[in-house]
Amino acid sequence: MARQVTWIIGGIPPEVKENQVVRSRLSRHHYLFYSDGMRPLRVALLQLFSNGLDIEANLCKGEHYCREARRLGADIALFPEMWSIGYTFPSDLTEWSRLAVSRTGPFVTHFMSLAGELEMAIGLTYLEQWPGAPRNSLTLIDGRGEPVLTYAKVHTLDDDVEAACTPGDGFHVATLSTAVGEVTIGAMICYDREFPESARVLMLKGAELILTPNACRLDDIRINQFQARAFENMVAVAMANYASYGHSIAFSPVVYDDREERLDPLLVEAGAGEGVFLADFDLDSIRAYRSRAKWGNAFRKPAHYGLLTSGLVSEPFIRQAAR
Repeated sequence: MARQVTWIIGGIPPEVKENQVVRSRLSRHHYLFYSDGMRPLRVALLQLFSNGLDIEANLCKGEHYCREARRLGADIALFPEMWSIGYTFPSDLTEWSRLAVSRTGPFVTHFMSLAGELEMAIGLTYLEQWPGAPRNSLTLIDGRGEPVLTYAKVHTLDDDVEAACTPGDGFHVATLSTAVGEVTIGAMICYDREFPESARVLMLKGAELILTPNACRLDDIRINQFQARAFENMVAVAMANYASYGHSIAFSPVVYDDREERLDPLLVEAGAGEGVFLADFDLDSIRAYRSRAKWGNAFRKPAHYGLLTSGLVSEPFIRQAAR
């Protein structure tokens, strides 16, 4: 039997206009409650303009939008890629060392304190201090203000400015405690999502939700690709992009109901401009679907995938910038 749904109307932030939401399964900024008392996991996608290399201004703006996300009932707030410097690059890349921040420095610890105050998890992104060259990182901070996961971008853009970054050393997941229970979360950053291996490894490690900070133009090709990561791995995905690009987006992995009727997996897609865009993930529905559907790790044949771990690259894929 389908659960009865009750809509609880919430506030709409004044900086978010109706035409800034392209598509949404749910009425915006409403809570969805079920007759059994459960509500979904709410992820706030912070689609913002940055203040460039002004770290302090980005900190202040980020705090403002985290507070707005919490006011709207978010369990997790997610920043776009490398928020500390707004994914902005100085003309002299040697300046990166000066701009990088430590995991234990004031930028990160400020948001740790904020997460604890708000009792809301925060997916914070920043240029991280690292021996040799900085990393493009995300730290997931739980609602007690404790970091539970730090991930550094594995697929750096090695034919562009990110060649000056140290790539991450692997894909990781963590269990996040929220008001709706525990959820296993992984992360990938921007270009990572263009490689199917990224989401596949996270699924194999138990991820139920993949947070994806982004900093690039999103057209239909890339959006469809992102949706495919959710479908093929049966994981929820949520992406926060900069307001200059728009299209922050989230998908549920549930594409068929228990009668095999087609469902729309889109939860929200932002248009242009700044705002807090909300994606509500029904964890019970997602978990039930993962237990019955035939994708993910249900029928894989890994004994035949050996070439996937080979480092051999041949034409036409040889690139001088690759490392």
